Amino acid sequence: MQAWTVTRNSLRQGNGVKAMSTQLQIRAWGIAALGLIAMLWLLGDVLLPFVTGAAIAYFLNPPVIRLVKAGLPRALAVSLLMVAAIGAVVMAGLLIIPAVIAQAVQFTEAAPDLLRQLQETLGRRFPEFDGGEAALQSSLATLGETIRDRGAALAQGLWRSVSGLVSLLIFLVITPVVAFYLLLDWPRVLRGADDLLPRPHAPVIRELAADIDRSIAGFVRGQVTVCLILAAYYALALGLVGLQFGLAIGVTAGLISFIPYIGAIIGGVLAIGVALWQFWGEPGLILAVLAIFAVGQVLEGNVLVPRIVGNSVRLHPVWLLLAVSAFGMLFGFTGMLVAVPLAASVGVLVRFGLEQYQASGLYGAGPPSGQDTQD
Repeated sequence: MQAWTVTRNSLRQGNGVKAMSTQLQIRAWGIAALGLIAMLWLLGDVLLPFVTGAAIAYFLNPPVIRLVKAGLPRALAVSLLMVAAIGAVVMAGLLIIPAVIAQAVQFTEAAPDLLRQLQETLGRRFPEFDGGEAALQSSLATLGETIRDRGAALAQGLWRSVSGLVSLLIFLVITPVVAFYLLLDWPRVLRGADDLLPRPHAPVIRELAADIDRSIAGFVRGQVTVCLILAAYYALALGLVGLQFGLAIGVTAGLISFIPYIGAIIGGVLAIGVALWQFWGEPGLILAVLAIFAVGQVLEGNVLVPRIVGNSVRLHPVWLLLAVSAFGMLFGFTGMLVAVPLAASVGVLVRFGLEQYQASGLYGAGPPSGQDTQD
């Protein structure tokens, strides 16, 4: 902290170039930030394949570095990884994604009937609850209609947000091309970005960029990997049990597990609700569904997160929800895609700002504990 401050103060003394005042610098960076926001607002859909390609390149850069260190030329390493990634996406697009969408649509359409049957089953099993039957029936009917209406709108909205850009074909073509060339030129891109840094603040910005990279690399790369593993585990386990809509529920629970506990809670509630309707009278299967999510939580908390995410900076769930909701509402699917990396970046910048504030005269703190004051 002190090293950054000293470096910044020493560089401000100038090297023959007159530095801008702090007020002008803040104004310039504010204008740049507003320009970036305006660009996302106006060109969000157009930028989606480029942002997606950049995200893929960032995600795949570490294995490219490992292959290069193992002796492969960078072009060959990038080509091999891109072929593997495209193959995985094609398989998912042909085998998994259509099935998940189909099951999600079926679930939203069947929700009113499922809840009505649940109400009838509860009425038969618990006749003493007859006094509240009318209220329960009304609540469940309303809930079922809401799930069907909102679920169908959500499914259609998500599909339009991906396929309704210029066209789905252009998206599928541009994204891998952008990812390939960014991966190929990644060292050159970093050098070019470093050359554009304002010289007086370059050391501080490099330190902050390194912290942001560690935060994003540890959380985003690691958490994406954890989410994919959990999605595969939940979908496979629920499918083996024979749960109806198990693929859609499992994939959904896994993919939203980047927010702690939310994926398990939402997936568990949906899965146990369907299990109660489907397996009523077979407590072993209902307990099996419950055990799947209990094991998933143990696996996530004790194996996957410690080994894959490690001790990286964890983002608070409330901050994540706010970032995803706000950017998704303002900038659509593109905003949701950049929300988590931006949340991690803002977290690093806020911590840096707080450290600067606590080290400044504005905070008014005395010398650190353990040091003697000198009058």
